[in-house]
Amino acid sequence: MDDSHDHLAALVGNTPLLELKRFGSRQDLLCRILTKIEYLNPAGSIKDRTAWGIIRDAEAEGQLAPGQLLVDLTSGNTGIGLAALAAARGYRAKFYLRASTSPEKVTLIHHYGAQTVLIDDAEFLEPGALDTIIGRVQRENPGAFYTNQRANPANPRVHSRTTGPEIWRDTAGGVDILVAAVGTGGTISGTGRYLKSRKPGLQVVVVEPAPGSVPTPEHPHVDTVEGVHKVTEVDPRHLPENYDASVVDEVIACETRDARTTARAVARDEGLMVGPSSGAVLYAASLLAGRRENRGKTIVAIVADSGERYLSQAHPAGRPAASA
Repeated sequence: MDDSHDHLAALVGNTPLLELKRFGSRQDLLCRILTKIEYLNPAGSIKDRTAWGIIRDAEAEGQLAPGQLLVDLTSGNTGIGLAALAAARGYRAKFYLRASTSPEKVTLIHHYGAQTVLIDDAEFLEPGALDTIIGRVQRENPGAFYTNQRANPANPRVHSRTTGPEIWRDTAGGVDILVAAVGTGGTISGTGRYLKSRKPGLQVVVVEPAPGSVPTPEHPHVDTVEGVHKVTEVDPRHLPENYDASVVDEVIACETRDARTTARAVARDEGLMVGPSSGAVLYAASLLAGRRENRGKTIVAIVADSGERYLSQAHPAGRPAASA
């Protein structure tokens, strides 16, 4: 990003692209997969972009006062990015997370001096759960700035200004397919809109959990992947406001076991330690790269964060995974 070099935000963005050559050759893929390695942002994920976009725009609009408290509901990475930037900018921070959020993420938030409140996963399965929980966040923190990552337009806007242009620049306009997961919808919507404005025929693909990897009231404790959410067969009122479905051309379902297996394969083939959501994205990318109609094309897959944030969840039973 184009910011003065007097604080952490100067290091956000301009992450590299890396081609998965060994991974691709082992699977006889028909086109290139380039990974956008977002864990090289200063606080370790693509959500650093979201955090800085939200804080920068709020400061420009006079919505933040020195030392003010920032609050939000997060699956962890946005909280980590906001906590880091809040520390660098002189704000306080407090985040509400699912109780199943990886311990590594919770610990990172605390290291930046922010507070956390853990919410039982079962509460998220109640009717109208998100509205109820967000109402609680705002009610319990009067006078705080609610960063509102799911609906704040600064979220997709920062990706239209940075992530999309970087991909276009670094592929010299050669990108044909963009693949990402949906957490708040900001990445896929902002990046996809920008790239389609430059190349209308470009395809935007979302990965979502397959049926066996979606918690239900009857089976609330299935193994899930943080940051990979359903976008099909979902009441539009329950989708993040920042998710622009009109940008998306295809949705590919991925079971959690396939996401974890792909993440391990990428680590062993390429030396990239990617998170399970990125494993899901790369699983979808590999399916696309195996289609005959995509022969010779260039796929860009968003690697949102590092697998180091999930080592305690590397296997649902808590055991090391068997060799693939």
